[in-house]
Amino acid sequence: MISRIDLRGSLPGDLRTVLPRAELDVEAALEKVRPLCEDVRHRGDDAVREYTLAFDGVAIDRVRVPAETVRAALGTLDPAVRDALEECVRRARLVHRDQRRTDVTTRVVPGGTVTERWIPVDRVGLYVPGGRAVYPSSVVMNVVPAQEAGVGSLAVTSPAQKDHGGLPHPVVLAACALLGVDEVYAAGGAQAVAMLAYGTGECPRADLVTGPGNVYVAAAKRLLKGVIGIDSEAGPTEIAVLADATADPVHLAADLISQAEHDTLAAAVLVTDSVPLAEAVEDELKAQVARTRHTERITEALAGRQSGIVLVDDLDAGLAVVNAYAAEHLEIQTVDADAVAGRVRNAGAIFIGPYSPVSLGDYLAGSNHVLPTGGCACHSSGLSVQSFLRGVHVVRYDRAALAEATARVSVLADAEDLPAHGAALRARFDWEIPS
Repeated sequence: MISRIDLRGSLPGDLRTVLPRAELDVEAALEKVRPLCEDVRHRGDDAVREYTLAFDGVAIDRVRVPAETVRAALGTLDPAVRDALEECVRRARLVHRDQRRTDVTTRVVPGGTVTERWIPVDRVGLYVPGGRAVYPSSVVMNVVPAQEAGVGSLAVTSPAQKDHGGLPHPVVLAACALLGVDEVYAAGGAQAVAMLAYGTGECPRADLVTGPGNVYVAAAKRLLKGVIGIDSEAGPTEIAVLADATADPVHLAADLISQAEHDTLAAAVLVTDSVPLAEAVEDELKAQVARTRHTERITEALAGRQSGIVLVDDLDAGLAVVNAYAAEHLEIQTVDADAVAGRVRNAGAIFIGPYSPVSLGDYLAGSNHVLPTGGCACHSSGLSVQSFLRGVHVVRYDRAALAEATARVSVLADAEDLPAHGAALRARFDWEIPS
């Protein structure tokens, strides 16, 4: 059901070449989404509706969901689901509110200061997937940090659902209403990203697009980066678990399965120095997968090249492996798990100990579940308040402070053969400006 990779003895120089990873050819998808995005750019809503019919099998009259329809969805929401979503929002706000930065002014010299101001982007488009599963939690994870950052204009887009009259899933609409967002669009895939990037008759253009999606969403974000800002090219979900012989194989198997049920391309990776644990987890996977609802999907994900059990000599080698892998979600289930987690450098989010499973982070930990995938955690962060803020330096020097700096600026400007730079400073004083 799941393959083994034996790295005992010695680790290869470039671990990334031997570790399991999904084949996600964004470059190939680029050529498919390029003409689609251009079509949306030129034909706007008509193109979005046509692609919605072609890809989602739904004919829609309007791309924007009426605000009253969004609000009405909240009234039909199961009370237990509403209670859980409200607590999800509460915890997420607690964490994300503490991320907001304050403006800082630095006195560089007497009379000279630089202030760093944090300014929210004006308008964001928030993508909520809608394929094999329903993701009201992704509404929360996108909207809450944007609101806490102070973004003034928020638009949520989610694929039209054939079973729901061409609207996004009603629980997604209800989550939007719960958060006070009434600008929602029934559009998914690359056409939704292009709609937000270029703007259409129904949808004003956005400055930034965030949220996870399939390979075509990732390709559209790569193609349109520069026209819009993006958070990352988030692909299929990943879980890696670093565990030793003290870990419970029942817990590990359940956690691997929990992420494998997202998608057939979802990655589930166990890194351990214990062969008996690996064998016990393999047995548990067989038993638990047979009892779960999405058996076929999970089986395909676990059997895919993106999943596996990696055997190592010790925890030091295990840490080298997980740092090279740079998982979206990384669980640490070892002796002294806090200390081990402190040595992790590359992960989207780290879950410490047996009572901090990734599923908690998907919904109710307070952390954000929109995280870098495909090894991008070695250079990128998950979605946060910072994703929606821009740092702007505000410079203020008085006459004396500028005079003190002028000679050195002129020397540096001449060294770069840019004499007009120095002349621009000297023009403010009674100094000669060479021709």
